[in-house]
Amino acid sequence: MFAKHSANTRQPAVAGQFYPADPQQLADMLQQMFEQTGEIEPGHVKALIAPHAGYIYSGPVAANAYHSIEQQAGQISRVILLGPSHRVGFRGIATSSASNYQMPQGEIPLDRDSIDSIKSLPQVIELDQAHEFEHSLEVQLPFLQRVLQQFSLVPLVVGDCAADEVAEVMECLWGGDETLFVISSDLSHYNAYPVAQQQDRRTSDAILRLAPEDIHFDDACGRNPVNGLLLAAKQHGLQPELLDLRNSGDTAGPRDRVVGYGAYIFRD
Repeated sequence: MFAKHSANTRQPAVAGQFYPADPQQLADMLQQMFEQTGEIEPGHVKALIAPHAGYIYSGPVAANAYHSIEQQAGQISRVILLGPSHRVGFRGIATSSASNYQMPQGEIPLDRDSIDSIKSLPQVIELDQAHEFEHSLEVQLPFLQRVLQQFSLVPLVVGDCAADEVAEVMECLWGGDETLFVISSDLSHYNAYPVAQQQDRRTSDAILRLAPEDIHFDDACGRNPVNGLLLAAKQHGLQPELLDLRNSGDTAGPRDRVVGYGAYIFRD
C-alpha cells in the first residue's frame, strides 16, 4: 500500500489496524474526535501524555491532549516522541536510522541533528528493529500531523530504562517553545471495569503529584517514559493537568477486561 521511497524511510506498521489507512477516512475520524474535545484554558504546553491503542478505543482521549496544543501550533517545529517498546526487548532508549517516517497523510522528516546530539549518551542506542513494528509512536503521528502540519520528529522507543536516564535524554533535547515532548502510554491493562477505574485514579494522582516512585509495572505500559517526564517536569517546574481519564469500557469495548487511558498536559 505504501511504496518504499528509500531504505531510509520507515513505513507504517499499523495503518488499517489501529487507525484508517485511507487519508480521507483518517482525516474524517480525527475531525470527529476533535469535535468532541472540551474547552482548554490558555497557557503554554511543553509536554503531554496520550494513549496509543486503536483509535476507536483511545482516540477520543488522545484528542483531548492534542486539542490543548492547537493554540500554539504555529510555534512548534520539533516533536520529541517517546513511547514504550511492545515487541522488542532491549536496554536503554532506541533511536532510528531513518530519515523519514512515512504516514498515510505524508512523510514526516526526522531531526537527524537532534538524534545525533544524544548518541553519546550511554543509554541511547540505534535499533531500527525497535521502531519497525512499534505502534506506540506511530499512532501519535496522525494527531500531530493534523495539529502541527509541518514539524520534524525525534522518535525514541524506550526499553528497560530508569527514569533519570529518560530525563537526561529529555534535558539534552529540551529546547524552547519550538519543542514539544509527547509521551505515549496507556494505563492499566485487562482489569474489570471498577478495578481499572480505581487503579487508574491512583496512577493519575501520582502523575499529578509528579511522583514517579508511585507508578509501577502494572500501572502504565509507558511507565518508563512517563516517569522520566515526571522527573524532568519537577526539574523545570512544569505544572501537570488532567484532561481526560477513561478506559476502553467507556469508549468502544466490553467492561470485563478494559485498558485505561489518560490525557495529561504539562505547562511551563
